[in-house]
Amino acid sequence: MKMMKLCFLMLTLFLGLSSFAKDGEQIRYLPVQDAGRIKPFDTFAKETLELIYGKKSYKETEDKPSIKAQWVVLTWMLAPESWVARPLFEVKHHELLEQLGLSKERKHFTGKELFESEKFANLMQDLQNKRETKEKLTPYYQALQRIENQFFVFREMASGRLLKVYPVPEKDAWLSVAELPTEAQAAFLEISKSVANHLGLVVQANVTEEQKKQVAQQLDQAVKQFEALALKSDTAKYSASHKVETEVAYNDLHPFRWAYSFYLLASLVLLFIWIRNLQKGMPIAWTLLAIGFIIHTLGFAFRVYLAERPPVSNMYETVIWASWGAVLFSVILEINYRFKVMLLAGSLMGLFALIVADSAPAILDPSLQPLEAVLRSNYWLIVHVMTITISYAAFLLAFGLGDLGMIYYVIDPIKHEDKIQKITTGVYRAMQIGVAFLAPGIILGGVWADYSWGRFWGWDPKETWALIVLLGYIIVLHARLVGWLKNFGMLASGVITFSLVIMAWYGVNFVLGAGLHSYGFGAGGIEYVVVFVALHLLFVGYAYLANRLQKSV
Repeated sequence: MKMMKLCFLMLTLFLGLSSFAKDGEQIRYLPVQDAGRIKPFDTFAKETLELIYGKKSYKETEDKPSIKAQWVVLTWMLAPESWVARPLFEVKHHELLEQLGLSKERKHFTGKELFESEKFANLMQDLQNKRETKEKLTPYYQALQRIENQFFVFREMASGRLLKVYPVPEKDAWLSVAELPTEAQAAFLEISKSVANHLGLVVQANVTEEQKKQVAQQLDQAVKQFEALALKSDTAKYSASHKVETEVAYNDLHPFRWAYSFYLLASLVLLFIWIRNLQKGMPIAWTLLAIGFIIHTLGFAFRVYLAERPPVSNMYETVIWASWGAVLFSVILEINYRFKVMLLAGSLMGLFALIVADSAPAILDPSLQPLEAVLRSNYWLIVHVMTITISYAAFLLAFGLGDLGMIYYVIDPIKHEDKIQKITTGVYRAMQIGVAFLAPGIILGGVWADYSWGRFWGWDPKETWALIVLLGYIIVLHARLVGWLKNFGMLASGVITFSLVIMAWYGVNFVLGAGLHSYGFGAGGIEYVVVFVALHLLFVGYAYLANRLQKSV
């Protein structure tokens, strides 16, 4: 662990993202106790702003510059009345907007528009009545629940009760700004004054860079003085915040965004080589893919170090893990077959999955959260959860290859028969890899269930759908083995059977929301997933008709 910490601190310095990188940014590294862990204020501010505004920076109008999350969230506490009249709160659900009497053309509204009407109080009562029925909340009530959370978070932050920055030996939890003892309160007041001075200079004209630097340094000094008091109050608790510099570096680096950028470049190069049947250019593609894969792996290393657990505890982490696995399996298959299409499909699926994970933070929560009690076993997270989800990576690769094969059936299956055969081989091998991981993963899950819940198998929805996925792919593999499925059938199966994976992976957690695997439950995105699945089923049907027409000519 010490060696890992040293490596990450060296990396932080190498990237130029340490706490001394810029004047006036020491506030980002202020340790905050939130959601069961200690995190830098930078993370706290971005997560808080994203919950309320939907983004990690605030921009009131197009002609005004973006404001960083740390300044926005701090000024909620310093001057909350100025934010109540600004379009800060994101509401996108059309039915809910209709109930509130607000325009569907907008998605950001002021606190006065949302919370000071009688309609809001009535809706909150409706939500409470719905909760008492203990039914799964519909998308409408989920949107209503988000507004409730926005109202609570803004109110608590404005009052100083949400920001917990001061540990004391007498309590398990840290003290909030509103609860600070006299000396610490005075120190935090200095931070508030320095923030006001710093932000004031930013908007003023005719201010020299030297003046800005001086005020920024005063802010940094005020933060450090407060941190010294907090450390003195409870050294043991405050020492647990030693990872804040690394976490801020992780936030600034955005490793998964860089990873999919390189996957995109690799995909474009590979697509050009594959379509033109070129024999040159592969070293460029390999280099781009390798850079993306290394950065992807680095992102995992950051999360493992920061959370001290395998990065597969929620939907977001399993998506980025599966995308990593899809790229890895494509590399292995490409090394063995030299078809180029293996690498193309892997880079496309890695690109697709990472974009989905990065663009839907309200659905796939990227925040680092403490583990649920039932998951607090790194051993079982590795041998069961990582095994199951890496099987999804292989099936994701088979899905991508199946899509590519369908395209050739639409274009001209006779002309591209050789390419179709190569893609079919890739689908078959990817499915074999997936089954080889999924079967033991299910068995290991049963062993963990016996250890945690006292029974090996209980037909829990998650268990049942994992078994359905396994049986579905086994049927496809056996059908291919005995000759029931030809090339088109195998490619179509790669696309269609992935719908079972989507149900086991997403559907059980986000649609059914039932069973003992409640720690994985979430909400949102169902309309996008339904459209995604439906479009691919229609595409397979269209490719089938195109294939029949080609044969009849």
